[in-house]
Amino acid sequence: MRLTIDTGTDTYEQAIAAVQAAYGLRPDVPDAWPDAPAAEPRPGPQGLADDDLADGWTDQLLFQLIAALMPGARAVLRRITELGGTASYDDVQQHFAHHPTHPIPISRIGGTLTSARAVQRHLGPEGAGPLLQRDERARRYRIDDRLVAGLQQAFALADARPDLLRGEPAGPDA
Repeated sequence: MRLTIDTGTDTYEQAIAAVQAAYGLRPDVPDAWPDAPAAEPRPGPQGLADDDLADGWTDQLLFQLIAALMPGARAVLRRITELGGTASYDDVQQHFAHHPTHPIPISRIGGTLTSARAVQRHLGPEGAGPLLQRDERARRYRIDDRLVAGLQQAFALADARPDLLRGEPAGPDA
């Protein structure tokens, strides 16, 4: 059950009555309680475009990919997207070495990103090249410029609907 209380319009008494009713402690609702506003539709991946951006990738597919990623891989992909689609290995490694919510040891960045390759094999378009390209000589990660805007939209939806994302791992080594 999800309970929403608008502190700007609901009174203290209305909030307490709603919590009590939710737990079955007091099923009556105060007479002064206004009718609930109509619920606005929640954004979802169906609202994303399904036009081909590049190599068969669509906004919907990009969202499905990030939703299926392990949280660490999702955070790395988001960081590279925030940097415009190109980042050096060193920049990414240093960013996550002491990250407050997704710390990833420098030696594990590559392993963390195997999740992205695995998910792309299952959800990505047939025959598409890797979404996250790696240039070993230049030590850079790169995402096709045509896909960066789609990833930004996918991450915006992920922020609005975290319930659609793969959850945190069960333990520190999961």
